[in-house]
Amino acid sequence: MRIDVISIFPEMFPGPLGHSIIGRAQERGLLKLVIHNLRDYTTDKHRTVDDAPYGGGAGMVMKPEPIFRAVDFLQCREDSRIILLSPQGEVFNQGKAWELSKEKQLLLICGHYEGVDERVREYLVTDEISVGDYVLTGGEIPAMLLIDAVVRLLPGVLGKYYSLQEESFTDNLLEYPHYTRPPEWQGMRVPPVLLSGHHEEIRLWRRRESLKRTLKRRPDLLENKILPEEDQNLLQEIRKK
Repeated sequence: MRIDVISIFPEMFPGPLGHSIIGRAQERGLLKLVIHNLRDYTTDKHRTVDDAPYGGGAGMVMKPEPIFRAVDFLQCREDSRIILLSPQGEVFNQGKAWELSKEKQLLLICGHYEGVDERVREYLVTDEISVGDYVLTGGEIPAMLLIDAVVRLLPGVLGKYYSLQEESFTDNLLEYPHYTRPPEWQGMRVPPVLLSGHHEEIRLWRRRESLKRTLKRRPDLLENKILPEEDQNLLQEIRKK
């Protein structure tokens, strides 16, 4: 996958995205990540990327010309997704991460100030994505979050692909609890079933705990969700207790 990022603060990106899983993905050639300085696509001596809004009001608005020039210069594929990071967008979730992980190229535009000129939304971007119902100072951190969530889903990036299938939100449930050695520490013990070696009992315990945790912490994830019969029976047991 190739990911291009357009930002007025390109120096923010190399550190967080140069380490761990994302860094190794780049080293192995599974990801090509290119950061572009939006100011390089301006034409005035001050390298201006923003201006006052028509109609008045507080704040500044990002100008359309540099953004359009940057996208034109990058010569994106016809099927590329051009994504504006904005608090007004579709809320990002694991399902969206899986969807974007199937693409060959993503181009991320980091918004700033009071936002971008509306013509960017209307005539350029294919997606507008928010990382939550709150406002940040710019789109750089949301872009990093999106990149991390998407790239780790690419084939070959994680050593054990099956582990992705058990993560939180993969099937709209929170993940079950995890334990490791020692089996007992300061009186706190690992659930005996996990030490039993009985694979079917372990599977059922994990599924029950996943449903219990979701019901307690994020009951909204279970609303209107069609559950298989086994899950329905487990939920009945959980509610009785």
